[in-house]
Amino acid sequence: MNVLYIYAHPEPRSFNSALRDIAMVTLARSGHQVKVSNLYVMKFKAVLDPQDFRIRADPDHFNPATEQIHGVRTGSLAPDIREEIEKISWADLLIFQFPIWWSYMPAILKGWIDRVFVQGFVVNLEESRVYDCGLLRGKRALIVATCGSTEEMYSKGGVHGDLREHLSIITHTIFEFTGMEALSPFIIYNVPALTREEGGHQLERYRSFLEMF
Repeated sequence: MNVLYIYAHPEPRSFNSALRDIAMVTLARSGHQVKVSNLYVMKFKAVLDPQDFRIRADPDHFNPATEQIHGVRTGSLAPDIREEIEKISWADLLIFQFPIWWSYMPAILKGWIDRVFVQGFVVNLEESRVYDCGLLRGKRALIVATCGSTEEMYSKGGVHGDLREHLSIITHTIFEFTGMEALSPFIIYNVPALTREEGGHQLERYRSFLEMF
């Protein structure tokens, strides 16, 4: 299986980094081919703007959707976008690993989606090619997330609300909208309070989870 691992955490000595390292070893041992987009290391540009389009459909008025469709048709998207699109096209499974910040993904990852999930590549709104007919159908997508709050706080009735419901904005209206099968998120709660032993247990839990693929 071909796996694209989209990783968004700025600290190389973090618990997230340890999770990513476990994933690389486990997936390789299972015989999967893996490509990584480490967004902070790449210094990935997170802002969708006119510079993303080398040949403009309309140089006088910037409509992102129009320019994306034109960019796909003409092969004139910015090189960093084309590189990520090639990785997605290659992948069978996309794993998005990130910390929960303000009950959502980090801005750099949202920017990656804004710029890389271009109309004409992931969906075709002109032909209603969305959801079951989305252009990424046949692929699967998984969220691996860490957060600072407890599971109780992020549960139904908890002070923050159900984290899985928050993430449905991603799993349903991004993953499933583009035709991918959204897998149930893998979440680790209360990370700052984990002891070394508890952290080791969570790493082993993640290893065992990935071995099921």
